[in-house]
Amino acid sequence: METLIKDKNLRLTSARASLLKILIDAKKPLCYEELKERIAMDKTTFYRNMNIFEEKGIIRSFESSDKKRYHELTSPIHAHFICSVCNGIACIENYPVPKHIKGAQVDTVIVKGTCASCCMSFD
Repeated sequence: METLIKDKNLRLTSARASLLKILIDAKKPLCYEELKERIAMDKTTFYRNMNIFEEKGIIRSFESSDKKRYHELTSPIHAHFICSVCNGIACIENYPVPKHIKGAQVDTVIVKGTCASCCMSFD
């Protein structure tokens, strides 16, 4: 974590360390509401640090259909599944994701549908 921050010419504050620890341990992208349950930090400090992390390429963020912004550590580009019913998000590791489409750079791929839990509730 220290190397990651220092390589980006940032100072490792306790707020940044806490945010990075949560994101490193996360199995999926997290929104502010999910992160605030795990950390004592005001919203302004949270978004200021997340914006810095995104500018420096430490994290990647995207907006879901529930209009919330989700954050995850920058890793190889992969797809995300978003449930149209419950807005749950899961990473899809083995989904073929193009890096470029006709000269454009792909940052994220979103696949929408109904998750298994919500499908079962229709039965």
